Amino acid sequence: MPKTTVTRAEMHRLSQLSPFELKGEFIALAEKYQAGQPAQKGRSTKAMLNAGRGNPNWVATGPREAYFALGAFALTESRRVWTADNLGGMPELHGSAARFDAYAASHPELPGIALLRDCVELATTRFGFDRDAWVHELTDGIIGDNYPVPDRMLVHGEQIVRGYLQEELMDSRPPAGAELDLFATEGGTAAMCYIFDSLMKNGVLKKGDRIALMVPVFTPYIEIPELDTYEFDVVRVEASNFSETGVREWRYPEEEVAKLADPSVRLVCLVNPSNPPSLALSARVTAQIKSIVETTNPGLLIVTDDVYGTFVDGFRTIAAELPRNTVLVYSYSKHYGCTGHRLGVIGLNRDNVIDQQIAALPEAERDRLRKRYGTLTLEPDSIRFIDRLVADSRQVALNHTAGLSLPQQVQMMLFSLFALLPEGKEYKAKVQSVVRQRLDLLLEGSGMRIADDPQRAGYYIELDLLAEAERVGGKAFADYLLATYEPVEPLFRLAEQTGVVLLNGGGFDGPEWSVRVSLANLDDLDYLKIGHHLKEIFADYQEEWRVSVSG
Repeated sequence: MPKTTVTRAEMHRLSQLSPFELKGEFIALAEKYQAGQPAQKGRSTKAMLNAGRGNPNWVATGPREAYFALGAFALTESRRVWTADNLGGMPELHGSAARFDAYAASHPELPGIALLRDCVELATTRFGFDRDAWVHELTDGIIGDNYPVPDRMLVHGEQIVRGYLQEELMDSRPPAGAELDLFATEGGTAAMCYIFDSLMKNGVLKKGDRIALMVPVFTPYIEIPELDTYEFDVVRVEASNFSETGVREWRYPEEEVAKLADPSVRLVCLVNPSNPPSLALSARVTAQIKSIVETTNPGLLIVTDDVYGTFVDGFRTIAAELPRNTVLVYSYSKHYGCTGHRLGVIGLNRDNVIDQQIAALPEAERDRLRKRYGTLTLEPDSIRFIDRLVADSRQVALNHTAGLSLPQQVQMMLFSLFALLPEGKEYKAKVQSVVRQRLDLLLEGSGMRIADDPQRAGYYIELDLLAEAERVGGKAFADYLLATYEPVEPLFRLAEQTGVVLLNGGGFDGPEWSVRVSLANLDDLDYLKIGHHLKEIFADYQEEWRVSVSG
């Protein structure tokens, strides 16, 4: 395989970009490669393999069918109230459950109606809902004829999603006595923005404060603190353990986690399971953080982004171990293949240290906040942080029109209820098996080794190419690569010579020579091909090294 035509100086310059921006350069090279391949019946014989995207190539069909079936019923409810050439009315509350039962019984052939009926019954029995109120929330919600009320989250929807999170992210063992309040958001990305913004607006964090990141981590958690709005002093807690020579464990040494014991560290952000290494936080690290909070840093705030939790059996979020200190972020996007729906949620325990810290602010700060939220209530001191998040998301003045759209909240409810049914548990096992099969094929093709870890989600994999070089060729070979090439050179070579697009792990605050492979968005056998291309590149590097040594 020939060397890339991109100069080392140009690679160094481009490597300063975010991985998601640098990806554009790789895609451009891969498209040129694809265009240069012989055509067969009007199509290239070799497609670009873009494993840089986190968007899964699966979708959960059952809860979507239930959603569309609900939409069909809801329109009959609107037409029942008012019918005049495409003009309907608002669905009526009284008798809505009986009308739904009659509709479901008379339309057994409608795709999704059986699952919808199961979802309605499950919620009724599990959460003790009044059936009329519950069915009306669904029908009125999917029609979308009202502003969201309550603005933070629909009443039944909050209880359903709380139940889902307790089962899926807390291993059905929620902390005793804790009550999780939820705010439905436009995906996990909006949740991140709202949290940082409101912590600053409420004086909990100040510009220049010290925060910690458990790295490698999703790049926005690296880039947001650097913005001039925040300019945080960032402490990095690095997953630097090796299980053996050349095989990274991607686990946090005790001395790294101990950095959080410094009371000047106000907040720590983590993605759990991690992105890109895709490992759930170990019980050892969770216990150490819990001990730190109980002893030396009781005011430590924790933001945990648990979007990949459903890919690990028995997953338990740190929010279940430290409910008072933790803000939980969850997105439905990856598990259900619904990135376009923008479905996310923020969870905060009703008894939490953020409200405690706001109440303890100096009087001048509290007076500033009274003025900020004074148009919402005559007692602004009583507004909890979870509700301040809602108000801040709409610049306070538009609080009365805040909230995630009702049809989105309805789909969120149906996704959640689906997961609590046997069909949803079967679906969960299937998507877990999909990513694990793809990981096996990638490793088969590449010949690379990774640490055996039962808490591996497998949605991504981060491969340290320099460590792999030491494993297969010894330290001299690794030193040669380090001295001769830019860390991103293998990615440029892959894109230009094979049409494979991966992301640079250094952009996630991982080792500079590491790469992130998404195991979610390509066909299974594509990962075998990517593995073969990685193996070919290593063979080329080794040959170049042998020539340099013999020469």
